[in-house]
Amino acid sequence: MPHAPLHRVDGALYVEELDAASLADRFGTPLYVYSRAALETAYRAYADACAGRHARVHYAIKANSNLAILNLFARLGAGFDIVSGGELARVLAAGGRADRTVFSGVGKTAQEMHEALEAGVRCFNVESIAELERLAEVAARAGKRAPVSLRVNPDVDAGTHPYISTGLKSNKFGVAYDAARDAYRRAAALPSLQVVGIDCHIGSQITEIAPYLDATDKVLALVEAIEADGATISHVDVGGGLGIQYNDETPPDIGGFVTTLLDHIAQRGHGHREILFEPGRSLVGNAGVLLTRVEYLKPGETKNFAIVDAAMNDLARPAMYEAYHAIEAVRPRETVPPARYDVVGPVCESGDWLGRDRTLAIEPGDVLAIRSAGAYGFAMSSNYNTRTRAAEILVDRADAHVARQRETVASLFAGEHILPG
Repeated sequence: MPHAPLHRVDGALYVEELDAASLADRFGTPLYVYSRAALETAYRAYADACAGRHARVHYAIKANSNLAILNLFARLGAGFDIVSGGELARVLAAGGRADRTVFSGVGKTAQEMHEALEAGVRCFNVESIAELERLAEVAARAGKRAPVSLRVNPDVDAGTHPYISTGLKSNKFGVAYDAARDAYRRAAALPSLQVVGIDCHIGSQITEIAPYLDATDKVLALVEAIEADGATISHVDVGGGLGIQYNDETPPDIGGFVTTLLDHIAQRGHGHREILFEPGRSLVGNAGVLLTRVEYLKPGETKNFAIVDAAMNDLARPAMYEAYHAIEAVRPRETVPPARYDVVGPVCESGDWLGRDRTLAIEPGDVLAIRSAGAYGFAMSSNYNTRTRAAEILVDRADAHVARQRETVASLFAGEHILPG
């Protein structure tokens, strides 16, 4: 029986067939490492559940937009969900198809709209009347008809962190549910737009199916009203947001989640419509680890600190959301007594922490693995404190591919200029 993508051999952590400590020695730290097997397994769980159904998977690339990962998903047949012109460029550079790409996001510029129209994206997920009017103008100038779907805000509480909740009245996303029917009438009246679908996304790191079912019921009721007004809704985009296990969460099985939602939609009499899923975190989150080396151990009266070479600029989620990531020694020391540490980085902010009160048996120089770092890890990283961003490695059994080389300090200010004279 094959090992799980991340497993231990004689106590040492392995990513597929490669020793994580050896990867840290070879490529340096901080280092993002992804497992191809884990990525493919997660994707196939969605794709297999959609097989034989009128349904399609569109990877939400904001979770992790590395070209190697996009290329892998494109090879597997994925579509994509983007939120910027830059992400469209990444999809195309990675071999993805524009006609399998939906363009979401609340602040699309006229230039981004024009580029997406020229590329031939499948659909624009429009989030306001103002955006609808702008897209109509851009499409008219280009002599094209833009395919549109309106992102409807169903006012459903997904029970997740306020920063990643997107389906409430108080959130910036989407067209208000009560205003959506009028918005569709307006879209249908604009000759440079073609209504093709409806979109809904209620949040991220959702660990129950019930909020999806509640939101879907509201969206399907709206679809019936919209079609009574004369428009045709050929697809329903149910968004993404399915959670993963970081600690003690128990998210639904991917296949069971997809099947439950598709069956529910069919039972409501809408099985003839194409259903789009937009997973992000659940495809890549647990496929990645961040490796970091312990620089110093600093005991204190109330806290012990393990100061590592990764920081909040490398992994922003703990500082931003107080998010939990499991942290473990790549090669635990049997002769060192375990102690409780706050794992912190070298950035000059008190918020620069990666884990609090973690029991570890470690010494300076040891490598730690920060788990579940494949989503919103590198994608949210920055150069704060003029720190170079980490390298990214994609492991394929016994091979390690450099998916992104480590930045150099010189590259960080290559586009900057001092004053003349």
